[in-house]
Amino acid sequence: QVQLVESGGGLVQAGGSLRLSCAASLRTFSSHGMGWFRQTPGKEREFVAAISKSGGTTQYADSVKDRFTISRDGAKNTLYLQMNSLKPEDTAVYYCAATHTVVGISTTPRGYGYWGQGTQVTVSS
Repeated sequence: QVQLVESGGGLVQAGGSLRLSCAASLRTFSSHGMGWFRQTPGKEREFVAAISKSGGTTQYADSVKDRFTISRDGAKNTLYLQMNSLKPEDTAVYYCAATHTVVGISTTPRGYGYWGQGTQVTVSS
């Protein structure tokens, strides 16, 4: 059974940093592109960042470019999201996701077959 478990969320002041982690119990971690999405109440899930199977390609939403960095560690089957210069508008539940194995990298939820339960990030002004 595939499990994605996020951690690292919390409360931080504007301008601060957090690092989210996602531990993946995927049989072959390297067979999946990975991504981070976020959602606030009443809004659709929003793309944040994605990384290819090899880790050689990354994509970011314009709103987080140059502030967030996505990375993956194949030896630990773990995905990361380093978030710097956080803003109150970054407040959301953050979800880790793994693509269907036929998908290399994706910026849309349709490309993902597995999701974590989410971790809350709150940025105070």
